[in-house]
Amino acid sequence: MSFVDTLRQWDEGVTSFERQDISEALTIFQSIQDPNSKIYFNIGCLHLLNQDLEAAEKAFDCSIGKDEHLAIAFFQRGITFYKKKRYEESLADFQKAYKALRGNQLIDYKALGLRYILYACEVLHNVALVEAQLGNWEKAQENLVKSLKYKTDAKLNVMDRALQSILKQNLFKPVEFPTKMLFKPNKHYVAELEKKDYLGKAKVVASVVPKDDFSGFAPLQPQIEDGPACPKEPEVFRVLEGEPHTVLFEFVPETSDELAVVPGNIVFVLQKGADNWASVVFNERRGLVPYNYLERLEISLASKKNVEVTEPPTREPPTRPERIQGLTPSDKSERNTQVKEGPTTDGLCIVKIHHTFNFAVSLPLGSTHDLLMEKISRKLNVPSTAITLRLTAEACAGNAINEKTEMEKVWGRANSGRVTLWCSIQEQTDGKPQCEIHFMALHSYESSNPEDLSFQAGDTITLLSRVNQDWLEGNCNGNIGIFPSSFVEEIPVNGNLNKSN
Repeated sequence: MSFVDTLRQWDEGVTSFERQDISEALTIFQSIQDPNSKIYFNIGCLHLLNQDLEAAEKAFDCSIGKDEHLAIAFFQRGITFYKKKRYEESLADFQKAYKALRGNQLIDYKALGLRYILYACEVLHNVALVEAQLGNWEKAQENLVKSLKYKTDAKLNVMDRALQSILKQNLFKPVEFPTKMLFKPNKHYVAELEKKDYLGKAKVVASVVPKDDFSGFAPLQPQIEDGPACPKEPEVFRVLEGEPHTVLFEFVPETSDELAVVPGNIVFVLQKGADNWASVVFNERRGLVPYNYLERLEISLASKKNVEVTEPPTREPPTRPERIQGLTPSDKSERNTQVKEGPTTDGLCIVKIHHTFNFAVSLPLGSTHDLLMEKISRKLNVPSTAITLRLTAEACAGNAINEKTEMEKVWGRANSGRVTLWCSIQEQTDGKPQCEIHFMALHSYESSNPEDLSFQAGDTITLLSRVNQDWLEGNCNGNIGIFPSSFVEEIPVNGNLNKSN
């Protein structure tokens, strides 16, 4: 089968799938002779949708056989083995998927025709789950702690919930590949499948030049004055904004605006601050990295496509520089809003608060309970009487922090001027606990992010907390996650719907 025929059938199969005709899509994909790894992957996903686990396993075997570096295929075969309760084989595949990430925080498959991002923290999340299924609770906890090195803002909720489950030796749900995604063929190649008549039909024309008897070809003439003096810059150079640098040492972030990188990564420095912190771009994400962890990489225009990375040194990393206000990465996302505090100075302590989203406050070491609650109350914009603080993630009486708690016990947990606490909020009205708030879904909402709450139009959702003005956290049919407030309306006691926002 020619490449054009393969491309045409591939596109027809995807079109059938988008029409929700899974049977026809599967027939078309299976009729392709000598499919590539992406088509085999699509076949495996369709078999998973049909709950045909044996056929799915064989398809993912073929996909990996065609491309042994396709991490998402290992991930999907691991899911297949997990559904078949073959946990040791599932564990091996998730570990291979993690290895295929090669120390990167994520792999974005958009350039290969799949609108999906595979995160290292999600792979380790599933590794931990399978270890728990095998009864290896300590290894499960180790993998979840390891996943924190690769955490992203959007994945904190699912990781925190998984860690809490492991501490209680409870199982949790795996992160699964979304059911409505397939590898698509290159859209530019598909556009060329239709035949084009570049010459068009012959036309009779007359010259506007009197007595013009010239016949032949004349050179192309300029169409406009003052045209561009140089060709358009190639797209590949446009993404290389900033100065390229090689990462020399592993950096583990401590605040939400810092970026996790490992030796050998190439980042692009957008701005360097006076405090020796740099705002960088890595894998389409922006964040802060200590500049003394980086080394400038000289790249000529001719070699920007093929960058050779030298082996990073093995010496100890330099001391983490102190932070000053002023240098922050640009972040367009307002979802799960997080607040960054300034550096730790003499006598000050940074308190990191685990809530629906994470944030930090700074106050003098040894401060009173009232001052701590006032700071947190101001950050959350809720009365201090509605806030419950805990020393650990577990909600038990021994971990609660209140006005009777000896604050030396709290500040004694500080390490290098930092301490971590957990927080929950009880909705209140006029000083009395508020009854449960329910919403009705106006529209269906489905997301590929595992921490989001998917639901169908007409479903009832119980409010758990308000993340910000645009996002809520709720429970629907036993599932917990965050969802956009614009998709729902509140159901008051009197039965009249009110828009949530």
